[in-house]
Amino acid sequence: MMNTKHLWVLGEALMDCVMQSDGRFIPLAGGSPYNMARAARLRGASVRYLNPLSTDHFGHTLAAQLRADDVTLGTPASAAPTSLAMVQIENGQPSYSFYREGVADRDYTIAAMAEQLGGHAQTCGPGILNVGSLLLIPPESDKVLALLQSAKALGWTISMDINMRPQVARDLPAYVAAVKALMAQADWLKASDEDLQVLGWPEPSLADAPALVQALRAQCAPHATHLALTFGAQGAYLQVGDCGTAMAAPRIAVVDTVGAGDTFWGNCVADWAREPQADVHTTLRLAVQAAAINCGRSGCQPPTLQETLAFVAHPAA
Repeated sequence: MMNTKHLWVLGEALMDCVMQSDGRFIPLAGGSPYNMARAARLRGASVRYLNPLSTDHFGHTLAAQLRADDVTLGTPASAAPTSLAMVQIENGQPSYSFYREGVADRDYTIAAMAEQLGGHAQTCGPGILNVGSLLLIPPESDKVLALLQSAKALGWTISMDINMRPQVARDLPAYVAAVKALMAQADWLKASDEDLQVLGWPEPSLADAPALVQALRAQCAPHATHLALTFGAQGAYLQVGDCGTAMAAPRIAVVDTVGAGDTFWGNCVADWAREPQADVHTTLRLAVQAAAINCGRSGCQPPTLQETLAFVAHPAA
């Protein structure tokens, strides 16, 4: 464990207001990077969540959940309101509408974040900086790109789950261009089949995964050594260096898929943070199983490592 690295997570935290069958909305803590931070900590990584949370009621709820999961809060709270996502679920699949103008998780400066990254690199050595999702949409992407460039200059490993939200972008071509520019900074990268379609690969499948990895490296992510591609119910593919492996998704009773990709990526990154030479097949197996457990629960509820191991040992339990 001598090479264990700290994981710092940059990205949105919001309340997923999930529509119920009677038309009511129930607020649940969410946001892709926020979910990923929780999943990685429950997997055993040392995790700091960087973006400010609001001083409003929802912000206190988000902060309380992170503290309950033992995730460190990295930035003072903001007086700006919490981001909201209105979520409708049909056949287990969520669709989202976002409310993100003037919100707390966007209330940060490049200089303040870079100062934190530099201080940690000087005292503890550079760690892993994870970013993705809504912060990759212009104009926020400009701030993120500058911060990633600063982090890389300090020796940080850049982890990215692009988790594209084309329905939110006002200018889709500009959004795609911004994401590709950010992907060029990534050392570790995750994309879903839906992300790949937005980026220009029609009908991607698990069988195509090795070729897709090579295409991503050639066209978008030349520095990515660790790549994960997810294909929903088909399963997932993981490549570390030149070693790649695929795995089908476990068959379970799906409640919904909210946070499944975040749980998957959080487990992968946590594994690499704790054991840099982790076996790629074992990493994929545990990440796929953790995502399956999450899909058997309502909303994003990532499992602990102990729960995942128990599920692997007794999948029908």
